[in-house]
Amino acid sequence: MAGSDRRGEPIVCGRFKAGFEFRDIRIRWNVLNDLYYTAHYNIAPTQEHPIIVQRAGPVEARPMRWGLVPYWAKDQAIGNKMINARSETLAERPAFKDLLSSRRCLVPADGFYEWRKEGKTKQPMLIHVKGRELVSLGFGIGEKSPTARYSKASRSPLARPTT
Repeated sequence: MAGSDRRGEPIVCGRFKAGFEFRDIRIRWNVLNDLYYTAHYNIAPTQEHPIIVQRAGPVEARPMRWGLVPYWAKDQAIGNKMINARSETLAERPAFKDLLSSRRCLVPADGFYEWRKEGKTKQPMLIHVKGRELVSLGFGIGEKSPTARYSKASRSPLARPTT
């Protein structure tokens, strides 16, 4: 999900695609509940999207907004900036470390966008699995707030594999 730019700085996904129907989520993750959902081809931060969770009972899908709002935040607008997290530093970051053990979720998608700079403009490029199979963009971390929110976690391509 993450690459690097010409300076070696990490690039993280700021838009993704979910061009599938809810029945596809039910089949892929054995979700038992039903949820009204139609395909979306350009999901941006703060938009609602079905997220896969399993707390005490069966696996279910819940609508959540992309952008984590920690319980201690004074302003809900912080969620507009907290859309991605690095898996290598999750346990160290105050906003994520308390959520890591018990509030994980999956973010279903079938593609994401990276941006190629062409002169003064940026051109979106859709990245997807061959066959456009439904996948998870990594773990999200759900937080209880007035509106359910999440942030995606991804692994930096520069990180060493853990053993």
